[in-house]
Amino acid sequence: MRCPVVADAAAIDSLVRESGGLDANSVYCYLLICSDFANTSLVAEDRDGLVGFVAAYRPPGRPADLFVWQIGVAARARRQGVGRLMLNGLVDLPACRDARFLQATVTPSNLASRKMFEQCAKEWGVALHVSHGFSADLFGAAPHGQQSHEAEDRLSIGPLGQAELTETKRGQP
Repeated sequence: MRCPVVADAAAIDSLVRESGGLDANSVYCYLLICSDFANTSLVAEDRDGLVGFVAAYRPPGRPADLFVWQIGVAARARRQGVGRLMLNGLVDLPACRDARFLQATVTPSNLASRKMFEQCAKEWGVALHVSHGFSADLFGAAPHGQQSHEAEDRLSIGPLGQAELTETKRGQP
């Protein structure tokens, strides 16, 4: 794992589009993540290339929070714990270490993502709270023939701290 560089943007875009379940953004958006938010984001690679990414940022006005905007794992690497490993690596980044809460919004139907966040909270020995995030109507009407966007629940994991996030609690040897 490493922080992304701008050369990773096209591969991240491809991974998102191939996933079928993530909201696709423009390559330009991924270029910004890989440049302006690189210190709070990660990519995971194997010998065949990119297998995952997590795009995160510290929201202005909420310095205690680390918001996971998008996380994706390539089909060939799913069900191997790559997402959890990336979240563990994310909270260890210098720009993220002092975050007290890891937050994300997740649709009710995205059971894999919810389970991953639940497992991290359990491994870290902290609470996971679910609250209202964004209602479906805020996403606007879906184009003809497409399903409308589901509501997004806000997940909040914490409080985090270096004392709670020991290597043992994170399942590391």
